[in-house]
Amino acid sequence: MSDDTMAPATTPPQADGTAKAADGLRDRRSVLRCAAMVALAGASAPILAACGGSDDASGGGTTPSASGSSSAPSASSSAPSSSAPAGGGAVLGPASDVPVGGGKVFTDAKVVVTQPTAGQYKGFSAVCTHQGNPIGSVEGGQIVCPFHNSHFSITDGSPVSGPAQTALPAVNVKVEGGNIVESA
Repeated sequence: MSDDTMAPATTPPQADGTAKAADGLRDRRSVLRCAAMVALAGASAPILAACGGSDDASGGGTTPSASGSSSAPSASSSAPSSSAPAGGGAVLGPASDVPVGGGKVFTDAKVVVTQPTAGQYKGFSAVCTHQGNPIGSVEGGQIVCPFHNSHFSITDGSPVSGPAQTALPAVNVKVEGGNIVESA
């Protein structure tokens, strides 16, 4: 803090009003500081609002910013080869995108799909149980959250290392027509 906000005015009043001018300047500085604080607080509201999701029934979710920048690491999601499978679940992407012993993060659906052994597909939430950050990738046979370096098992979603103490919630997935489908 600066001296002018901590100590009371010690300048004796003078006939020409210089002490009054100093007090007025101090008040003006206080007003400007307050205005700057309010402006900063007001500017953060749209940023925080952009972090929220959508609860609407249309399944719209949030839209990316116009600049395309993000602090989160990006993981691409593949375009499904069909819009809706016969079973009615949401198509996440082609099963061929999920390697044996690894996995793929489908960011739009917030689902990570792994294939621990050939033909065995597992689905988990792609939201880290530590602080709710998005899962970034599947590397070295583990699901990785890059924000605080939590690692999870590709077999059951349990925490392997890092600060996360809770397993990733399971998401029901199946292969249907060559696609990974989120099922009920």
